[in-house]
Amino acid sequence: MRLPYELALGWRYTRAGRATRRNGFISFISGVSMLGIALGVAALIIVLSVMNGFQKEVRDRMLAVVSHIEIYGPGGSVLPDLRRTLAEARRNPQVIGAAPFVAAQALLARGEDMRGAIVRGIDPAHENEVTDIGAAMQNSSLQKLVPGQFGIVLGAELARSLGVREGDPVTLIAPSGQVTPAGVVPRLKQMTVVGTFDSGHYEYDNGLVLLHMDDAQRIFRLEGPTGIRLKLKDLHQAREVAADLGRTLTGSFLIKDWTRQNRTWFAAVELEKRMMFIILTLIVAVAAFNLVSTLVMTVTDKRADIAILRTLGASPGSIMGIFVVQGATVGVIGTLAGLLFGLGVALNIDVIVPALEQLFHASFLPKDIYLISRMPSEPQSSDIMPIAIISLVLAFVATIYPSWRASRVNPAEALRYE
Repeated sequence: MRLPYELALGWRYTRAGRATRRNGFISFISGVSMLGIALGVAALIIVLSVMNGFQKEVRDRMLAVVSHIEIYGPGGSVLPDLRRTLAEARRNPQVIGAAPFVAAQALLARGEDMRGAIVRGIDPAHENEVTDIGAAMQNSSLQKLVPGQFGIVLGAELARSLGVREGDPVTLIAPSGQVTPAGVVPRLKQMTVVGTFDSGHYEYDNGLVLLHMDDAQRIFRLEGPTGIRLKLKDLHQAREVAADLGRTLTGSFLIKDWTRQNRTWFAAVELEKRMMFIILTLIVAVAAFNLVSTLVMTVTDKRADIAILRTLGASPGSIMGIFVVQGATVGVIGTLAGLLFGLGVALNIDVIVPALEQLFHASFLPKDIYLISRMPSEPQSSDIMPIAIISLVLAFVATIYPSWRASRVNPAEALRYE
């Protein structure tokens, strides 16, 4: 089966046809355009994959401490009917774990040092159902939080700033004091550090403390838990499940999902990804529009051929199609090469980066700074498909003007000096 002559000639012109000096230069420029498109597409895929990997790494570390959904009582008060609310929340098919908790704020004092902290009273028997905090524990376990013994688990950074270790006492100062004849006196309770945790997320490692839920209720004079924490089958469905629980739960509750609790951070990451996408797309655009110069030189060199085709009956549309095929071929090959190279690097970056570190005797990700020692990468089809489509569209658009100029060549003028 023979190809239409537009395709055959377009492919031949892409390969430069006769081995003349001018054709060799045109072939070189065409190869540079193809390489530029490939490198631009590969750079987009690699950068966005690494950004996705960092986002996933931070998200996983954050979700080791934060639940997918948290349900609070009205106005931050105690839940009016804990059992009923737990039962209704577990009826949702997406919920795979639920645990009550107490949320409060307090000051921690050790000698003259004092730090603000978020206090979370938990039930150690059910905490692993909603978070992976147990995996972040150091030198202790959740089971050391025994009611009545007033043990406390500190974030690693908070413990470091206070200069305490396991077994040291700290003083917890509740914000609401007790009224005495001398005035309002803050409630103080001496706690014993029974362990620390290191989630890898500075905000929580520096400001979160855990104690048994019963101890928290006694210290803050509460009659029960102030909220319920939920774990879902699919964390990406958190917003939908939160909205569904708002309709199905009996009573008035404040429901927060993990994306809204860290909205500013996620919005910043999405903005950064969007800007990187735009900046790197400009690289692809520059490479794609190099096709304009390639095709203009090809049209100039092939004026006699175009004139002969026109005298043989080729229509202006057919002439235009030849050069559209040439430019589109460069765009398709460059895009496919970029996709293969970019995905190859993104999927094997955990091997490539250590090899480069060993070759250059350098550490690209010092663990004491970035808290991770490997380069994360997560290619996503939602990023790759738009990259491929934009690259192909830009390459096609770049062919339109030179192809149109080729279709406007006057055969008589082109053959006058031949």
